[in-house]
Amino acid sequence: MIDARTHDPDLEPEGEPEGIPGSGSRRTTVGRELLEWTKTLVLTVVLAFGLRSVVVEAFVVPTGSMRPTIVEGDHLLGTKFHYWFWEPQRGDVVVFRPPDRAQELSGVRSERFVKRVVAVGGDTVEIRSGVVFVNGVAVEEPFIAEAPHYEVPSRIVPENHVFVLGDNRNESLDSHRWGFLSEESLIAHVFARYWPLRRVGGL
Repeated sequence: MIDARTHDPDLEPEGEPEGIPGSGSRRTTVGRELLEWTKTLVLTVVLAFGLRSVVVEAFVVPTGSMRPTIVEGDHLLGTKFHYWFWEPQRGDVVVFRPPDRAQELSGVRSERFVKRVVAVGGDTVEIRSGVVFVNGVAVEEPFIAEAPHYEVPSRIVPENHVFVLGDNRNESLDSHRWGFLSEESLIAHVFARYWPLRRVGGL
């Protein structure tokens, strides 16, 4: 962007060095261009951080708790504003801040988990004989690694909470171990994988 004042002769600097006509103008023009480039760079950085904070963020998955849907090393994209406007839905893949109980069971401090929403506030959820039931109906889950080897007695998900499980049911530290997750802990709705290239696509 060029400052319009550089074209206004009334604003050009006076008193150029004798014997070097125009040198002061050139120095001023270069300085102004550097200033404009600096402003543009700063604005770009601010916008990038702003987008990351509010719109879309990239996440790297370090564990196999969501196999086969998501594997170790997958790079995901999640919309951070999603749950400002929409309620969590069954089947959503979400990134969230794990509750204290999950941290205790893990033994490794982690700021983010990724799991799938299985039931939402008001739903009745139960797991028996290797099948997940929501509101008394068996849920078809072609995306899981294998049927769960554990059981969860029938319970009602509190309002403003969700029940989340990893797709790798028997190798996942999730709601069947530590309970319900508050919607306030949701960070992002995962919508795509962008790396590795052979696995690029929506989720």
